Amino acid sequence: MYDKFECYCKTNGGELSLSIAGANTKIPALQSNIEVATDKKAQLEEEVKQHQSYRAAAVDSMKKATAIREKEAASFAKEKATYDTDIGALTRAITAISRGMAGGFLQTPTAAFLRKLMVSVREIDDSNRQEIISFLSGTQSEEYVPQSGEIVGILKQLQDEMVKSLEDAQSIEKEGIAAYENLMAAKKKEKWASTVSIENKSKRIGDLAVEIATMKNDLTDTEEALVEDSKFLDNLKKDCGTKETDWKERSKTRSEELVAIAETIRILNSDDALELFKKTLPSASFVQVVETSDSIQERVFTMIRQAQLLAQNSPRLDFIALALRGKKIGLEKVMQMIDDMVANLKTEQKDDDNKKRILCSAA
Repeated sequence: MYDKFECYCKTNGGELSLSIAGANTKIPALQSNIEVATDKKAQLEEEVKQHQSYRAAAVDSMKKATAIREKEAASFAKEKATYDTDIGALTRAITAISRGMAGGFLQTPTAAFLRKLMVSVREIDDSNRQEIISFLSGTQSEEYVPQSGEIVGILKQLQDEMVKSLEDAQSIEKEGIAAYENLMAAKKKEKWASTVSIENKSKRIGDLAVEIATMKNDLTDTEEALVEDSKFLDNLKKDCGTKETDWKERSKTRSEELVAIAETIRILNSDDALELFKKTLPSASFVQVVETSDSIQERVFTMIRQAQLLAQNSPRLDFIALALRGKKIGLEKVMQMIDDMVANLKTEQKDDDNKKRILCSAA
C-alpha cells in the first residue's frame, strides 16, 4: 500500500507541478493577450466613430448639393421660360413687321409685350432700345414698312442675342448637372466605403468582445485552478512526507523485528536450548517432567523477552510470549508458531519487493 501511495505521490506530484508551471506561463500570456485585444477593440471603436463622422459628412454634402442643384434647376427653368417667351414674342413681331403692318399692330398684345420687353431686356444697346420704343409708340394708321428694314434688323439681332444667352444658360445648366452628378457619385462612394468599414470593424469589435470575455473567463478559471493545484500540491507534499516518515519508522520496526526473530531463532537453536528441549522428553517421574517443562518454558520466555527488547514493538513476539505465559500449549506449539511467523515475514518481504518492482516499472 505504501508503494502504491508513493507511486501516487510521484505521479500526481509531477502532474500537478506541470499543471502549475503551465498555469504560471499561461496566466501572463492571457493577461497580455487581453490587454492587446482591449487596446485593439478601443482603436477599432475610435475608427468606427471616424467612419461614422465621414459618412455623416458625405450625407450632409449630398443634401446640400441636392438643395443647391434644385435651386439652380428652378432658376434655370424660370430663366428658360422667360427666354422662350421673349424669343417667341420677337419671332411673332419680326414676322408681322416683315410682312408690312397695319396701324392695328401697335394695339396687339405682342406690341404691348415688346414695349415691356424693351424696358428690361439686357441684350440691346440704349440707342436701339430707344428706336424700338419710338416705333412701338407710333400712331400711324396706314401700313408702314421700314425703308431699310432697320426695326426688323434690330429685332432679329436682339432675338439672336437672346437665343445665344439661352444656349449659354443651357450650357451652364448642363455643366451644373454634370458637376452635381460627379459630386453625388463621389459622395455616394465615400458613404458606401464608410458604411462597409463600419460594418466590418463593428463585426471585428463584436468578435474581439467575445474573445476578450472568453480569455477573461479562461484567466479566471486558470487562476482558480492554480490556487487549487498549489494548495493540493502543498497538502500532497505534506501527506507524502508524513507517510514517508511513517514508512521509514515501520521499515525500521520490521528490520528490528526480523533481527529479533533471527536472534530468537539463534537462541532457540543454541546448545543450551537443545539441552533444555531434551530434558522435556517423558521420564519415569511425572512430577519431574512437569517441573522440568515449566523451567524450560520459563527460560524460553526469558529468551522471547530479550527478543522483544530488541524489536521494541512486535505484536507477533507479544503473542508468542502471551502463549508461553498462559501455559495452555506446549513448547512444541510455541516452536511451530515461531516457525510460522518467520515464514510469514519472509513471504511479506518477498511480496513487498515484487510490488515495489511492478509499481516502479509502471510509473
